[in-house]
Amino acid sequence: MKWVGESSRAVTIIANDIGPIGGMERQLTELVTGALRAGVEVTVISWTCSLRSHPNLHWIRVPGPNRPFALAYPLFLIAASLLVAWHRRGVLHCTGAIILNRVDVCTVHFCHQAMEEVSAPSRASRSGYVHRLNASLSRALSRGLEKVCYRPQRVQRLIGVSRGVCEELNRHFPAMTSKTTLIPNGVDTEMFRPVQTAARRGAPRRMTALFVGGEWERKGLRIAIEALQGTTGISLVVVGRGDHVRYAELASSLGVADRVEFAGVTRNVERAYRAADVFVLPTAYETFSLATYEAAASGLPLLVTRVNGVEDLLRDGENGWFIDQDPHLVRECLCTLHEDAGLRRRMGLRARADSLDFSWNRVVDQYLDLYEKLGRETSGPQFPASAAG
Repeated sequence: MKWVGESSRAVTIIANDIGPIGGMERQLTELVTGALRAGVEVTVISWTCSLRSHPNLHWIRVPGPNRPFALAYPLFLIAASLLVAWHRRGVLHCTGAIILNRVDVCTVHFCHQAMEEVSAPSRASRSGYVHRLNASLSRALSRGLEKVCYRPQRVQRLIGVSRGVCEELNRHFPAMTSKTTLIPNGVDTEMFRPVQTAARRGAPRRMTALFVGGEWERKGLRIAIEALQGTTGISLVVVGRGDHVRYAELASSLGVADRVEFAGVTRNVERAYRAADVFVLPTAYETFSLATYEAAASGLPLLVTRVNGVEDLLRDGENGWFIDQDPHLVRECLCTLHEDAGLRRRMGLRARADSLDFSWNRVVDQYLDLYEKLGRETSGPQFPASAAG
């Protein structure tokens, strides 16, 4: 590969956080790591960055609190915009409407305009008034800044992480239709892979269903817990951050507390997938649902609602089933899989095979190709095509 000029191999990425926990955070980790591997000089401007040190990686910390988000968001917006003006090098890539500068690429992991169309619960992490107020103000700020930032005068290219997100962006920001591109997230199929055990292939036993994610009300944890009622031999492991007390009380009131385990946040989520038998996510809204792809790569049958991203992976009746936010339907699917270990295994193998089409190398290559194209439009060739392999 051949590079041209000192700044022609540089990209500046702006995000709130980059690290191993969270779908967007993991996507950014893979993107930055792949770009560094391709010889790109990467400047990261963010609150936090958990990446390993690298000669071509330059992290600039955005000062200020990250909670409550209704206060932290505008403070980040101002501080990061100033830091970009001072430190930007090469192509400017941001994640969402989080800076006021004109940018080259903006990846949209969550369309807040579209979220308002969905009958989904509040994104508040707790049920108290202060948490609900914070969530409400955060939504209003996010919607307003999307309208400011997602315009041809402010961004050259919008990236949707699924076909559904691209459709939402085209519907809510029609002026950006010709500038909207699909680059789906990927999954690490080496880290997330099946573990074949005698137990998984054997006779019916206690089957472990796995729920992974935050924002438990929106993602349907209540429905997953209610689905356990009236079953035997089925347990649920919950990985992620949420209102533990509230949902533990729900499980207790339904008589299933001994079969619901709250595992909290973990940096080794792949271990949770390996220990499970089926993945369940009765979510109201998603943009990609990286957890679903990780579950598929881990060889788990998928029980997920028909939402963005999942529609590109789940084959109804083959690698899992589309479910509704209905505990009776979820219970029926869980019981069927519990009673038929062979079906579980076949669906899991199919899910694993389908996940292999979504590699991180392919994702990074697409971004580098886009960087190169945008670079040619401004100051000549910048990035080699397919440089991440």
